[in-house]
Amino acid sequence: MTKTPIYFVPGLAASSKIFQYISLPEEHFQLFFIEWFLPYSIDESIQDYAKRMSKEIKHKNAILVGVSFGGVIAQEISKHVSLKKLIIISSIKNNNELPKRLQLAKKTKAYKLFPSNIASNIEKYEPYFFSGILKKRIALYKTFLSVRDKIYLKWAIFNLLHWKQNKTLPGILHIHGDHDEVFPIRNIQKAKIIKNGTHIMILDKAKSISNILQKECFLVN
Repeated sequence: MTKTPIYFVPGLAASSKIFQYISLPEEHFQLFFIEWFLPYSIDESIQDYAKRMSKEIKHKNAILVGVSFGGVIAQEISKHVSLKKLIIISSIKNNNELPKRLQLAKKTKAYKLFPSNIASNIEKYEPYFFSGILKKRIALYKTFLSVRDKIYLKWAIFNLLHWKQNKTLPGILHIHGDHDEVFPIRNIQKAKIIKNGTHIMILDKAKSISNILQKECFLVN
């Protein structure tokens, strides 16, 4: 039996470890995980970056899954390769789905204040995070976020906010949580909703997401 190849792109700065709880039948699917690489420079276009990343997809008519900013990159990749299905999770399909606070950050250039020094040296600042919630978030960060390069972080945030996709690409399957705090559901159109799903539901709602993936991927086989 020929297995269907599925490629996964993680969220901003995340490693492929975020997909460790996704479970699909091994007899039907072969899973591949794409890791982030550094942009050539802070000025590399998202289109050129996606074209470079598209070379990681070695199969024709594969299924491509992207999470959060990885979903944005997956949509850009889809412009360079032939896919059987494009799926995004906890992401956006066009720049109109960006929440107002992120649109404001773009307009005022407040994103330039992002503390990339803290993000790239999280262990140094860990003793200052006293609350239990923050400590849990830091633990998640250290486990699943692997790219701490300052240029990459600034590049990714800039390109998320300045993404020039005005219209939704045809045929996208969008899976989204109704409690997503980064991309609130009120701004999202035409998505399969995961109840009580937050922006990190790829970790704690993996079973529900796996069930949707399995069903949808079988439909295109």
